[in-house]
Amino acid sequence: MAEVTVKELAQVTGTPVERLLQQMQEAGLSHTSAEQQVSDDEKQRLLTFLKSTHGDSSSEPRKITLKRKTVSTLKVAGSKTVNVEVRKKRTYVKRDEVDVEAERQRELEELRAAEEARQAAAEAEAQRKAEEEQARQAEEAARQAAAAEAAKAQPDTPAAPAAAEPVAAPQAPQAAAVAQADVEAAPSPAAAAKKKDEQRRKARAEEDERSRKRAGGPGKGRGAPRGGDDEDAVSRRRGGAGKLKAQKKRNQHGFEKPTGPIVREVVIGETITVAELAQKMSVKAAEVIKYMFKNGNMVTINQVLDQDTATILAEDMGHKVKQVKESDLEDRLVMAMHHEGEEVSRAPVVTVMGHVDHGKTSLLDYIRRAKVASGEAGGITQHIGAYHVQTDRGMVTFLDTPGHAAFTAMRARGAQSTDIVILVVAADDGVMPQTEEAVQHAKAAGVPLVVAVNKIDKEDADPDRIKNDLAARDVIPEEWGGDTQFVHVSAKVGTGIDELLEAVLLQAEVLELTAQPTAPARGVVIESRLDKGRGPIATVLVQNGTLRQGDVVLAGLNHGRVRAMLDENGNMVKEAGPSIPVAILGLDGTPEAGDEMTVVADEKKAREVALFRQGKFREIKLARQQSAKLENMFENMGQGEKKTLNIVIKADVRGSLEALQSSLNELGNDEVQVKIVSGGVGGITETDANLALASNAVIFGFNVRADASARKVIEGEGLDLRYYSVIYEIIEDVKKALSGMLGSDVREQILGVAEVRDVFRSPKFGAVAGCMVIEGTVYRNRPIRVLREDVVIYEGELESLRRFKDDVGEVRNGMECGIGVKNYNDVRVGDRIEVFERVQVARTL
Repeated sequence: MAEVTVKELAQVTGTPVERLLQQMQEAGLSHTSAEQQVSDDEKQRLLTFLKSTHGDSSSEPRKITLKRKTVSTLKVAGSKTVNVEVRKKRTYVKRDEVDVEAERQRELEELRAAEEARQAAAEAEAQRKAEEEQARQAEEAARQAAAAEAAKAQPDTPAAPAAAEPVAAPQAPQAAAVAQADVEAAPSPAAAAKKKDEQRRKARAEEDERSRKRAGGPGKGRGAPRGGDDEDAVSRRRGGAGKLKAQKKRNQHGFEKPTGPIVREVVIGETITVAELAQKMSVKAAEVIKYMFKNGNMVTINQVLDQDTATILAEDMGHKVKQVKESDLEDRLVMAMHHEGEEVSRAPVVTVMGHVDHGKTSLLDYIRRAKVASGEAGGITQHIGAYHVQTDRGMVTFLDTPGHAAFTAMRARGAQSTDIVILVVAADDGVMPQTEEAVQHAKAAGVPLVVAVNKIDKEDADPDRIKNDLAARDVIPEEWGGDTQFVHVSAKVGTGIDELLEAVLLQAEVLELTAQPTAPARGVVIESRLDKGRGPIATVLVQNGTLRQGDVVLAGLNHGRVRAMLDENGNMVKEAGPSIPVAILGLDGTPEAGDEMTVVADEKKAREVALFRQGKFREIKLARQQSAKLENMFENMGQGEKKTLNIVIKADVRGSLEALQSSLNELGNDEVQVKIVSGGVGGITETDANLALASNAVIFGFNVRADASARKVIEGEGLDLRYYSVIYEIIEDVKKALSGMLGSDVREQILGVAEVRDVFRSPKFGAVAGCMVIEGTVYRNRPIRVLREDVVIYEGELESLRRFKDDVGEVRNGMECGIGVKNYNDVRVGDRIEVFERVQVARTL
């Protein structure tokens, strides 16, 4: 063959030039370009290399893999299409002739073994039949011999049977002897049966062994039974006995009918529903309801029963009762939290309380050297702010509570989680309602007071009046013989700030505040909110122990692992000791402000307690709803339905939400009311918009906004959405809305009174009264009443009003006139004609 270039060789073999050059280099050839010549020897060398690498192409392949790919088009919504690709792969393996021959030999051996087994079984069956026949003949011969002996012993017995068999009679002694010999030589029937059973068991064992070999050998799958079918296959080969045994085994079951009623131990908590009680007693709920009906109690399947009622019911139905307290789980949690450690002194937690605009936040702002009040909407504090401050005399943690009347519950929680209360009172304003509330909360919590008389730099400041007013409310200054420190301060210029801090730290030394930093953390939830990017965020105040990142936390109805902690400035921290407020991330929801926060060692235990609390909360809520329905059922009968203003409200933090709900629920009267359909923390979502649409509600957003999907629903359906940042505005708007729902009252206003002095007869008008206007003004086109001795005897309208000969529209007080009453002629001297009008007056709450 003539020499060819590498390119031509690649075209002939159908191989890319680059691939061919690579193979030639791997074969040891020196070709590097497509234009180089390739000789026959080089071709042979390349072919030898490829055969040694990939196998001889002349030999048939041992394994073939087929791949198949199909592409189809699937239409989706609109005009969009999606390509769907399906790939399939299948591999075929060619077996060697040696393997085929070996498998054929195994099949022949299996057939031969099966045939031998059948022959052995047939021979055993034939031998068994022969033995049975031999035993039968021996028994028959013995019976005949016994009959012959009996015949010899009775000579007088008629010999009719002997005459019937003349040939057999002479040979009877010889036959009996032969039978006796056969009986002595042959085994007994019991021995024969035992031998037969042994042979049968041996044959079955051999057959089972061969079956196991076939099942475990290489020929499995061509005739060997699979899995649980081995026993059935053996039984089929054994005959009817095996079939019967297998049938009995299949008919067996594990259930046996109880001989008597089952007594169960029923665990009953403080409350339990009818459905749960029936489930614990393993009876139908209808039986429990039927039993309650017989005893005069009408209940439903979701009715909540108390512990005593459920105990009596379960015992009457034949079960044992174990009463448990719902607090057992909580008690075990408290016991697990018990920790022995060294107690050290801790910083005091100080709550700043007082009336609106008395300077609480400004005072704290001066201490912290940060502008906090400027960030509050409307110039008032609407959240609980928690800050810890390092002073020259030590660390102090401050809680700033709102002063508005709507935040009473928030101030109460602040007083319950604090050690000392600073009561801020403006020297130019005096003691106000919220000031009195702060005093009451502090006294109820047993917390000492330190009074900061603020704004003493003003000209109209009167600190002595503040002392007098507070002394009247049992807050006695120290200089008057009491136990309350009064400090004159000015949050604007900083007067008295050092003295205030000194008074606070002095009070803390008297209290001897201690904590165990090595114990698991325990504290209280100050505030919680829902952040769109980070999820639920709870501000907690650590009261004892140390809270660390990664701890499992249980807070009220929620639990979770602390993923991150932030201080009041937004900086990341790894741990927080006693009296330190931090914001934690990682809870599964927003806990209520004031909930207790504890660190639990086991996440499973935390989840269990949280679920228990949630279930208990739902039970209490359901019980309250049922009680409210029953109590109000008869009160509402016969009364008109109240007009209801439905509201869906979303707030930025949990405390503000509670304050808003409390304030709005207090609005209304016997005719109109506010119903909060839904309240939550976080932005307004599409779900909230759909709920407002379904319940015909108004959506209020307090420091939150609606997302894009919610705005689309609100705009498309024309819902009423309002944003607020100050609580005053929400309350005022709701009051106006409720006033508008009340409608208006129709009131009568007396315009004038005329006294009849004389009566004249007119052919045109009938009786005409000559009158003197003694009150107000008499109008022509207004309704009138005729009064006689202050009793209304007629109500109608004027037909004519004249002064002298002229028709007039009105007559003022002190003037005479002639009045014709329409459709009434019994006017007498001394009667009074009262002119009035009906006026609609808008009603207010």
